[in-house]
Amino acid sequence: MEVTRIADGLWRWSTYYGEWRDEVGSLYVEADDAIVLVDPLVPEEPHEAERFWRALDRDVERVGTQVHVLVTVFWHVRSAADVVRRYRGRLHASSRARAPIERRAGLQPDVFRAGDPLPAGIEALPSGRATEVVFWVPAHRAIVPGDVLLGDAGGGVRFCPESWLPTGVGHAELRAALAPLLDLPVERVLVSHGAPVFEDGRAALGEALAA
Repeated sequence: MEVTRIADGLWRWSTYYGEWRDEVGSLYVEADDAIVLVDPLVPEEPHEAERFWRALDRDVERVGTQVHVLVTVFWHVRSAADVVRRYRGRLHASSRARAPIERRAGLQPDVFRAGDPLPAGIEALPSGRATEVVFWVPAHRAIVPGDVLLGDAGGGVRFCPESWLPTGVGHAELRAALAPLLDLPVERVLVSHGAPVFEDGRAALGEALAA
């Protein structure tokens, strides 16, 4: 498990995911009113899992507030149920993804729609894929995609393969849906797959949309 402190109250960790057969990233956001974990994955290796839980237990006790889990896309339910059950937290799902998230987590989520308030001031924005959202974290000028945007080898971002998308949705649809993100003061693009962008994220996003 690799843990990166990005800023006060913003951490990213990555760990190997057997279902994916590669490293994937998750996010921890701490605010006055909430602890939010986005697409959390507990490490599979027992020693690393113990290390993870010990650190998170300490943070939850220190902050003393509600724990929330947000899921970008139903494939990223991962360890959401374990986190929610351990801390008596709340699982959140977009209305279009409620059923598959509930099925994979085995928990009934709180359902949100675009424009609904989310913990820590986070906003859910369209991704171009009905069952996926992109989270905007204004306090950290960060966007958090699930699968539609990936880190690339050059330190930027790129679209996912069209084979990942449902019938009738291609890169053109993603480009149209994600274009409004360029109106935001994006500094970071915290992807789940590949290397995240920690600086000048708006430029990286613009290059991806223009490609």
